[in-house]
Amino acid sequence: MGMNMVGEIELAAPRQTIWVMLNDPEILKQCIPGCESLEKDTDGSLVAVATNKVGPIRAKFKGRVLLLDLDPPNSYRISGEGDGGIAGFAKGNALVKLEEVSADVTRLTYEVDAQIGGKLAQLGQRLVNSVAKKLADQFFERFGSEAAKS
Repeated sequence: MGMNMVGEIELAAPRQTIWVMLNDPEILKQCIPGCESLEKDTDGSLVAVATNKVGPIRAKFKGRVLLLDLDPPNSYRISGEGDGGIAGFAKGNALVKLEEVSADVTRLTYEVDAQIGGKLAQLGQRLVNSVAKKLADQFFERFGSEAAKS
C-alpha cells in the first residue's frame, strides 16, 4: 500500500541550527515517537529501533536510514526501510527542505512517499494514514520544542 504525506512547520531557530539538529542522532532519537535506539553505523547510515502501535497491531521496527542528496543547510533526502516482523514492513523516501523565514525562524517542509506491506497494509489506508500523520505531528512538536531550546 502506498502512502504520501506533505507538511510544513515553522521552527524558532536559525536554519543552520535546524540543519545541525536534523543530523544529530541523539536529538532525532528524542523526537521520534517510540524510538528505542538510533545510532550511526560505520557506512554513515542510521540504524533505528522503534516500537509503535497502529490500530490493534503493536510492532517493533528495526530499520536503516540513509541521508542522501545533502545540500547543507538547505535540504536532504531520507531513504529508509524497516522490518516489523509479522506486522509487516515499511520503506520510503522523504524530501526535507529548510527555508530561512527570518534570522531566528526556519520553515521546514517535507514530502514523504512510503510503501507498507504485511499485516499493517491490511488495516486500511485511512487508519494507517491517520497514525502516520499523528506520529509526524508528534515528531515535529517534539522537534520544535528542542529547536526553541537552542
